[in-house]
Amino acid sequence: MRLVYCIHSTYNPGGMERVLLNKVRYLVGKGGYEISIVTTDQKGRPFFFPFPSEVKMTDLGINYTDDKFKDPFTKIAGYFRRKRLHKKRLTAYLKEVRADIVISLYPCESSFIPSIKDGSKKILEFHQCKLVRLCYDRKGIIGLTDKIRTRMDERMVRRFDRFVVLTEEDKGYWGDLPNILVIPNAALAIPEKKTDLSAKRVIAVGRLDHQKAFDRLIKAWSLISPTSRPGWRLDIFGQGEWEEMLKNMVTDLGLSDSVRINGPTQRIFDEYSASAFLAMTSHYEGFPMVMIEAMACGLPVVTFDYPCGPKDIITEEVDGLIVKDGDIQAFADAMASLMNDKTLLESMSAEAPKVVDRYSEEKVMEKWENCFRSILS
Repeated sequence: MRLVYCIHSTYNPGGMERVLLNKVRYLVGKGGYEISIVTTDQKGRPFFFPFPSEVKMTDLGINYTDDKFKDPFTKIAGYFRRKRLHKKRLTAYLKEVRADIVISLYPCESSFIPSIKDGSKKILEFHQCKLVRLCYDRKGIIGLTDKIRTRMDERMVRRFDRFVVLTEEDKGYWGDLPNILVIPNAALAIPEKKTDLSAKRVIAVGRLDHQKAFDRLIKAWSLISPTSRPGWRLDIFGQGEWEEMLKNMVTDLGLSDSVRINGPTQRIFDEYSASAFLAMTSHYEGFPMVMIEAMACGLPVVTFDYPCGPKDIITEEVDGLIVKDGDIQAFADAMASLMNDKTLLESMSAEAPKVVDRYSEEKVMEKWENCFRSILS
């Protein structure tokens, strides 16, 4: 079976890139699949994760991000010009490759890829949630545009042979579409990486931007009295446009002795095992890989109740604590409760790795293979 995955790039240390790596590595190992990955903005940069040598990697050289910091008119004009080029080059590529199934992970091609008549079936794999634009709560013209684009998404996803979302919660937002499936991301067992509960460290992982909202985490940390977190520290791992702002925030709040912002690492499981629990303050997620990876290593989770993921993954007060979204004081209190209750921390740590049973790679990939077979039959 010939599969083509379409994604923006593979040089970032993101959750979507890691999920793609895990899936193609599984399929290559199983055999019977020819897999290609097509990018638009790789620019010759090395892959952050080690993709199998059997996977064919192709970059179309569209480079949407080249217009990111230009003035609005130039940015909009450039986007539509690049999108036309993207459709032309991807069409030529797909007609040459003659794939059985093409899976889109990137919104730029999702608007036109069902119309490419190359003989393949088309799947949209949605790594965010339906409410992604509305979570910004923008006002005026921009807010109205967010609502219009969300309505356009509803029409767009119907054009695919299958539309795959990551959580039952997100499926509920889309409604009873005839082509919708729920296939979560897999939780890999990491038997040799288990948390050291004696480590007085809280860990957070993700891109330093609005979505991950580490400003909310730093603010919550500042609300915990040092006497309530003796010897504890917070380590944030990531990169992004908010890096300088977050570092300044740490300094301004006088937290430099207990909060550190680190660059991304390929040895993230070592960092999980050197931490006591995970903190997540995102505004939204699709299906937070960081959460299930950390839990697989035995880390309980303190998280806001953002859409989507926490309610699907965490069993409240069993393997984590879910806090009302935006209640920063409550988030601080939840972190402090784990810091000061060793019995609670130990019990949740014992329960957290059971996430692997619910989202095992075998169960998740069986869903994917059933999906492939069903649309080809």
